[in-house]
Amino acid sequence: MGIYDRDYSRDSESGFQLSPPTTATMQLMVVTGLVYLAQMAFPFVNDTFALRTDWFLRPWTCYQLLTYGFLHSVDDVAHILINMLVLFMFGREVEARYGKREFLLFYLTGVIAAGLVWSLSEYAANSSSPQFAAMIRAGQVPTAVGASGALAALVVLFAFNWPHRQVLLFFIIPMPMWVAAALGILFDVRGAMNRENAGNIAYACHLGGALYGLMYYKLGWRLSRYWPTSFSLPKIPGTGPKLRVHDPQDDDDATDDLSQQVDRILAKIQQQGQDSLTWKERRTLERASKQYQEKRK
Repeated sequence: MGIYDRDYSRDSESGFQLSPPTTATMQLMVVTGLVYLAQMAFPFVNDTFALRTDWFLRPWTCYQLLTYGFLHSVDDVAHILINMLVLFMFGREVEARYGKREFLLFYLTGVIAAGLVWSLSEYAANSSSPQFAAMIRAGQVPTAVGASGALAALVVLFAFNWPHRQVLLFFIIPMPMWVAAALGILFDVRGAMNRENAGNIAYACHLGGALYGLMYYKLGWRLSRYWPTSFSLPKIPGTGPKLRVHDPQDDDDATDDLSQQVDRILAKIQQQGQDSLTWKERRTLERASKQYQEKRK
């Protein structure tokens, strides 16, 4: 048994316990679900927070670039169900690899990037139309809602990390993940080129998200590096990770110092993922694991 087998997160009490979600994936799903309930109860939510095509003509509404990603069509419950299923299927593993904080920043930035691509392309494609100008004056321009753009980025990032993972297209046809992602992108390209038959699907939003996911992976972006370390997500009482690694029976100062180093490294893994560790930090974990195994013999 090594350091990775220690009881960091075992509950001290047995029995059924109801606690708030601790992963960013589940928290995003809960928030999106609550927003959906608010949409159904209060119609102004959709009118206020959906992304308008001409938002940049009224800069004070730029918040819509983020808020639209938590709204979904109240007339089609499949819209939110499918999106949340995709988030659940792919978000957990991506979050485990990149860390909670990095995953959350990736997702929220994906919402913004996809919204930018959709709104600017939609405006550019219709700006010369007199009908569109009349719609702007009447305040009746097209709007977008949904997390599909950010989820397209998530699917692309998952495909790059696990290209040969077998998935079921339409829950029936088995194929490698990279093939499924490529087919999805080709479908969106075809839909974006055939605007007249696009219906209510924002294909440009999907493509904007996919492009963002591609750039994120290929350019090796780590958004948490540019986020002030003094800022962090609010913690729900009682849900913090139990990362203490100190053995109270061992009072040796060197062991205490090693334990503190391991605490900091495990906290870093929780926030930024294992890929963020330096060579020295990995060696520290290996040394601590070996030391712990020797004590257990």
